[in-house]
Amino acid sequence: MKKLSSLFVIATIAILSLVGCSENPTPTEGKQFAYLPVNLSEYGLAPVTEVFSLTCGHCRKMEAVLPELEAAIGQSIGKIHVTFNESAQIAAMIYYSAQLQLNATPDHAMMDELFAAVQLGEGATLADRKLAIDSAFESRNLISPYDLGEDMQKELFKLLEFSQDISVKGQINSVPTFIVSGKYIILTQGHSDVQSIANTINYLVEQ
Repeated sequence: MKKLSSLFVIATIAILSLVGCSENPTPTEGKQFAYLPVNLSEYGLAPVTEVFSLTCGHCRKMEAVLPELEAAIGQSIGKIHVTFNESAQIAAMIYYSAQLQLNATPDHAMMDELFAAVQLGEGATLADRKLAIDSAFESRNLISPYDLGEDMQKELFKLLEFSQDISVKGQINSVPTFIVSGKYIILTQGHSDVQSIANTINYLVEQ
């Protein structure tokens, strides 16, 4: 009888251990996320906003899994392009030229083309890059960033200032990352896969 009782206890502990392993652990501040130094809610960002750059290789890889991430969190993800340096500023002008004309975040197919155009290989010339960028826009009946009129350029610079404000006030110094509810920033290095990022985002959205 004692033996059966002992076996039952051992089995129960094993089952509870398995259940514990299958549950999503609560994200930890400082490991999976951090509080932004200021609340960015006043900027009207999407509840979940990716901060990225077209010049960033890791951002290009993240773009490839964004559809999976959006499905896991049940909502679309907004975008903010950083302006860390001159190359990022030029890339931001390309991205915001698309967003401005679409009045929306470019779809994943266009984002793929923009990443590819900006990140052409070492042998690519400026003419090659211009051709690739022109193609990404003109194939969608959009005006190339190189051909924007004065009025559209003014609107473009407003978007660049908007992006700069968020980057500076949020003290964002690495990409890709995600701003959640204008209050939190995701520490992507603290996650092992897309689902773990989704778990943290879903947790923070509920806070």
